[in-house]
Amino acid sequence: MAATTIRRLTDAEAVSRTAAEEFIRLGREANAARQRFTVALSGGSTPRRLFEILAAAPFRDQLDWSTVEFFWGDERAVPPDHKDSNFGMARAAMLQSLAIAPPRIHRMQAERADRDAAAHEYQAEVARVFGAAGDAPPAFDLILLGMGPDGHTASLFPYTDALREATRWVVPNYVPKLSAHRLTMTPTLINRAACVMFLVAGPDKAVPLAEVLEGPPDLDRLPSQRIHPERGRLVWLVDRPAASKLTR
Repeated sequence: MAATTIRRLTDAEAVSRTAAEEFIRLGREANAARQRFTVALSGGSTPRRLFEILAAAPFRDQLDWSTVEFFWGDERAVPPDHKDSNFGMARAAMLQSLAIAPPRIHRMQAERADRDAAAHEYQAEVARVFGAAGDAPPAFDLILLGMGPDGHTASLFPYTDALREATRWVVPNYVPKLSAHRLTMTPTLINRAACVMFLVAGPDKAVPLAEVLEGPPDLDRLPSQRIHPERGRLVWLVDRPAASKLTR
């Protein structure tokens, strides 16, 4: 299991800009090695700012965007043009500006009534793009994640059914406290990535961040503790308010 890197940065803007630098660096490395960069995006305000930065000069000119395959780590059960759609946010903040070709954009169809079928089809789409056969999940070059004040990540919420999934890569997940349906990648897939990067900002994340990184294992209450890449890198980019309770 790879070591964890924690980078403490001044504020949310610094988190987003550092993430943009890492995104470009990893993308160029992947393109040099395989002429393809596979990424799973996250939702939230900090990733939105990251996407805006990537879509503007100078970053937009530092990567061959035609080689990037865009996936999502999770999605809400809303249409793609809904204000709460993770896909819709990424499209408005980055994908349209970069003129990403539609075949490179792999959207979760969480708005479908049969979300279990949508999850199976998304897993099949991941397998198709990666040329994966069998049950072993492929390795993304980069998976971006956030962390909620309750310690959740992607749509892996505390005490929800998705935390018990051991084999599937993508599952539907009902979140009782939000009365909401989601689709989410599972740790089975996330932990295969070459790099998993958490972007965490804000004082409301300070206590859960300290619990996740320095507290005892409590995997059902703090799902972010389930993320430990098998052979890849785990990077936490955190701003000063979020890091205020860390002791190490």
